[in-house]
Amino acid sequence: MPSTRELIEQARAREAALSQVATLMADARGSAHALDGTVEVTVDALGALRRLWLAPSVIDADPLRLAALILEVTQLAMVEATQDCYNKVALQLGEDVTLLIEQLSGQPAPARSPDDDPGMTVEEFQRLRSERFARPTRRPSARSSAEDDAYFDNASPWSD
Repeated sequence: MPSTRELIEQARAREAALSQVATLMADARGSAHALDGTVEVTVDALGALRRLWLAPSVIDADPLRLAALILEVTQLAMVEATQDCYNKVALQLGEDVTLLIEQLSGQPAPARSPDDDPGMTVEEFQRLRSERFARPTRRPSARSSAEDDAYFDNASPWSD
């Protein structure tokens, strides 16, 4: 059982660590852009808009459509900022504290989302790698000595 002094030190360490979270959140950034290239947004993990860029062509756009597009792009940027924040917190405070913050906030890291693309499986990577290396490579044909004098290739052992 920890002593009172140890409990106080643990509480102070946690308080110091959690005070860093606000700074890390303000430093975390997320950016996104519309597929058509008309809107670019950067936000921090606290939700503050840091940069909004609109293409000159939006002057002719429908205002309601443009507003909806800006909101959609901002939401995507916020997801990126949230993940960036959790990444920074995990590096600074460790995975356990980060998971605790996720649980306390009720907002899991976007990378833990069940609908997030998990990427390529190990098996799929190995299969594709095997297929790639199984392809026959072109070998240089045998050359005459006259061709050897005119040909030099650093990658070939017989071109010395």
